[in-house]
Amino acid sequence: MRVAVVAGPDPGHAFPALALCERFLAVGDEPVLFTGPRWFDAARDAGIPVRRLKGLAPRAVDDDSDAGRRIHERAAHISTEILPDLSAMLPELVVSDVLTAGGGMAAERLGVPWVELSPHPLYLPSKALPPIGSGLAPGEGVRGKLRDNVLRTMTARAIRNGLRQREHARESVGLPATDPGPAARLIATLPALEMPRPDWPDNTHLVGPLLWEPTSELLSPPLGDEPLVMVAPSTAHTGVVGMVDTVLEALDGAGVRVAISMLDTPPAGLPDWASAGLGRQDELLTHASVVVGGGGHGLLAKSLLAGVPIVTVPGGGDQWELANRAVRQGSSILIRPLTAESVRTAVLDLLDDPGYTAAAEAAAAGVAAVSDPIRLCHEVLDNVSAR
Repeated sequence: MRVAVVAGPDPGHAFPALALCERFLAVGDEPVLFTGPRWFDAARDAGIPVRRLKGLAPRAVDDDSDAGRRIHERAAHISTEILPDLSAMLPELVVSDVLTAGGGMAAERLGVPWVELSPHPLYLPSKALPPIGSGLAPGEGVRGKLRDNVLRTMTARAIRNGLRQREHARESVGLPATDPGPAARLIATLPALEMPRPDWPDNTHLVGPLLWEPTSELLSPPLGDEPLVMVAPSTAHTGVVGMVDTVLEALDGAGVRVAISMLDTPPAGLPDWASAGLGRQDELLTHASVVVGGGGHGLLAKSLLAGVPIVTVPGGGDQWELANRAVRQGSSILIRPLTAESVRTAVLDLLDDPGYTAAAEAAAAGVAAVSDPIRLCHEVLDNVSAR
C-alpha cells in the first residue's frame, strides 16, 4: 500500500508520524512522510522517504492569534501547496495529523481515502464531558452536571465559529462546505489517559502511543546508586521555561541523581550528580524512578508505558488537560507554578509513595487493549475497494 503521512515538524506531531511510518515499513507498505526538513535526515536514516510539507510558513494574510483561522485557512493553503507532490506519488491512502488538516483536504481533493491521526486523546467535544482543555473531570450529581452544561454552553459559540471557518476554508479550495470527515481516526494514546464518553464516534479507535526516538545515542546517568530522576523539558513552544535550572536547584542535596534529556544544547557547569544531552528516552527510562517534565503527551505516554510516575509542569496548549488526567489516574503530581520547593516536594513524594509507581504500571498494562493502526488503515482501503 502506498501511503502518504502528513504531519507538521513539531516533535509532538512529527514523532508519532515517524513511528507510524516505521510500522508501515515493517509490514511491507510504502510510506512517504510529508513534514518539515528538521527531521529529514533522521527519517532517511530510518529508511523513510520524505517530502517537504509546503505551505507551513505564515503568510501576510494569516491571523495566527485566531486558532480557527490558523488551523483551517492554513490547512486549505497547505492542501494546495502539497497537491502536486501528493498527486505525483499516487497514494492509495493518506494519513493526516489532526493539526495538519491540509493533508486530509488534499486527499479529499484527489479523491483518495484518508485517516486522521491524533497523537493524544480524542479532543472532540462530547455531550457528557466538560470542555477539553479545562482539565476537569466529568461533573457528578446535579450540580456537577449543571456546571459542565454551563461550560459547554460557554464554549459552544467558539466551536460553531470554528466550524464556519472550516466550511469557508473548504469552499476556498473547491470542496463542499460540509466536511465528511476522515474514514477513520487513530487515537494514539493509552486507555488510562482517555475519558469514557457515550458519544464515542464509531470510526474512532484507540491505537496506543506512537513513540519514536530522534537519536540512537544513549545518555549516561551520573554514577551512583541513588534514585534517578529523568528531566525532560517540554519541546512545545507553549512549554514552561526555566525547568532545568529550577529542577537542579530543587534537587541539590536531595539524595538523587538527575539525567536531563533534551533536544537543545545542554547547559554547562552541571554538578557531578547530574548529566544532560540528547539520548534515547526509552532506554533512560529503564533506569529512572521518577520523571519531571511538561504535560506533553509524548513524554507522558512514554513515562507511563515504562511504569515510571511523573511530576508534570504543564504549560499551554493541551498540557493542562493531560496533566490533570494523569493526576486523576494516580501516576502524577501536578505543579503550577514551577518553584524549586514544589519540585523537591513532588519528587520526594513520588519516591516515598509506591502507589504512584503502581498507578503508572497499571496505565502501561492497559496498552494490551488497543487496536493495531496498520490493520485499521488496511481495512479502510479494503472497504473503499469493496464499494
